[in-house]
Amino acid sequence: MRSSVLRTERGAPLILLLLACALFGAGSSPRAIDVGKSSAQFSVAHIWVERVTGTVPILSGGVSLDPGTVIPENVTAVLDATHITTGEPDRDRSLESPDFFDAAKFPRWTFTSTRIAATGPVSFEMDGDLTIHGVTQPERLDVTVIGDPAHPEYRAKAKIDRHAFGMIRTRLDPTIGNTVDVTLDIVLQ
Repeated sequence: MRSSVLRTERGAPLILLLLACALFGAGSSPRAIDVGKSSAQFSVAHIWVERVTGTVPILSGGVSLDPGTVIPENVTAVLDATHITTGEPDRDRSLESPDFFDAAKFPRWTFTSTRIAATGPVSFEMDGDLTIHGVTQPERLDVTVIGDPAHPEYRAKAKIDRHAFGMIRTRLDPTIGNTVDVTLDIVLQ
């Protein structure tokens, strides 16, 4: 009798853990980002060409949603720093070099949400940890939801200080703005 009580007591924490996971995870539904239909764009002031715009491919990501809602519980994304595109191959190589993003050493950028707060029925603020160039910084994105709860799409905007991510200041630094405007258009699978 004692051995069956011990087995039950030892198994109880595992059963409670499984039950808690089932209860807390039952409501949200993880959905992958459709990387073929989603995009990440940036724009930064440049004294010689007014603004430089470009894209960074989204490699993967996910959004957890409660059924029937468009405001997520959490979001993750991974971007590919080795394929930055600005329409100018020489500039792209420069951005991927150690002078800026050092894409060979830091090929992936990551974002993981830490707080999401609704600001309206189809908008929210999302705080998260953004890692670029091996440096993680807290960032805030303002997000607008487009579409219905069954097929939500998201447009997220942020302003990022490029120096906060530890990039080396180059001789060209005075010609480039510090603040980078970022826009993400996210479609879910």
